[in-house]
Amino acid sequence: MTSQRGESAAPAATPVKKRKGLDKSHYLYIAVIVAVVLGALVGLMFPEVGKSLKPLGDGFIKLIKMMIGPVIFCTIVLGIGSIAKAATVGKVGGLALGYFMVMSTFALAIGLVVGNLIHPGEGLKLAPYDPNKKAAADSTVDFLLGIIPGDIPVLPTLLAAILVGFALQRMGAQGTPILRAVGYGQALVFRILVMIMWLAPLGAFGAIAAVVGATGVQAIFGMATLMVAFYITCALFIVVILGGLLKIVAGVSIFRLMKYLGREYLLIFSTSSSEAALPRLIAKMEHLGVSKPVVGVTVPTGYSFNLDGTAIYLTMASLFVANAMGTPLDLGAQVSLLIFMIIASKGAAGVTGAGLATLAAGLQAHAPQLLGGVGMIVGIDRFMSEARALTNFTGNAVATVLIGTWVKEIDGGQVERVLSGNEPFNEQTMIAAHDAHAEEAAPEKPVLANA
Repeated sequence: MTSQRGESAAPAATPVKKRKGLDKSHYLYIAVIVAVVLGALVGLMFPEVGKSLKPLGDGFIKLIKMMIGPVIFCTIVLGIGSIAKAATVGKVGGLALGYFMVMSTFALAIGLVVGNLIHPGEGLKLAPYDPNKKAAADSTVDFLLGIIPGDIPVLPTLLAAILVGFALQRMGAQGTPILRAVGYGQALVFRILVMIMWLAPLGAFGAIAAVVGATGVQAIFGMATLMVAFYITCALFIVVILGGLLKIVAGVSIFRLMKYLGREYLLIFSTSSSEAALPRLIAKMEHLGVSKPVVGVTVPTGYSFNLDGTAIYLTMASLFVANAMGTPLDLGAQVSLLIFMIIASKGAAGVTGAGLATLAAGLQAHAPQLLGGVGMIVGIDRFMSEARALTNFTGNAVATVLIGTWVKEIDGGQVERVLSGNEPFNEQTMIAAHDAHAEEAAPEKPVLANA
């Protein structure tokens, strides 16, 4: 199978270039792992030194906070605009958006349920960081942290973004240039966010060293518990929820579909990015037997609105931070946080740090005193990114098959031939179709790497 796909020199060249372009994310991933290990060792062996490194983590969190307002504004404005555009394509767009809203909300709720069952981070009792107290002890640190601009209030930004989004809808064609300009602004904001994420190893080192220095081995066990619980939750969501829907509606086994998408899973796992497999998913869904119009609407829209793995991550991480800071959220606060995440996570492209920024935005809006605990998530965020990306990707693949079945735009015979291996996927065809189709499917929004 590999030899068949590697015959042509031209097709082989394109994937190589993509991998080279994504190698930088590997370096960041490795650097974060090394930083977490070193931070834990420093915290265990030299607790006081570890505690003194806390400003490194706090500085990184301030940089993330600085970007919350722009990220929320751009993603919400573009999200509302995308909803309006997708809804105009008729039955497929409306059905896709309805399904995405229900599933992502369900994924957020699952994260809350699992978080309340396992109570991740409970017992750590981390004290909130007091910048005024630190300033009295070290004016140099206070000066350096003071260089970073203050954050923009989240809820007023959210309201303004919603109003702007609906106003652009009312403007019709006149609002298109503005929407396009906001899209370029979002690309700029995410580029800055990617630059900030290169400081993640430094922030993770300081945050983990400080936490382990203050709480000892308990912090390591708490973070490990969250990671294991998150991976198990994502696996169960894929197999039980998505797999059950796929079997009941389309009569297709989730395991056969995942086997068909095996090469895409390897690509996602190696890059921590579901966006990296977007062109291949479009081509493979068409090859599977789903009609081009359905694929052209469902897949690009799903990459912004159907982030199941990210939804589970947001709610579980929020509960972890709340428990770790010794101030667990009551049911009312959890419900309001869930509603905020439903809105804030829509329209967010899969960019390194976007999930972290959305998490910080939710905590800042509902419990600002918990924002300092995001430093612990920085250290393990990259460990959970693969599960997020794989779950997001699987959710979009399943959604495409389901919607194709509901609107009767899928060839059942083709599905069986492809999944049984009788009609293998052709790499050369994929590349030819991708170049023409990707521009047609999502012309107004650039694809941004890393989930």
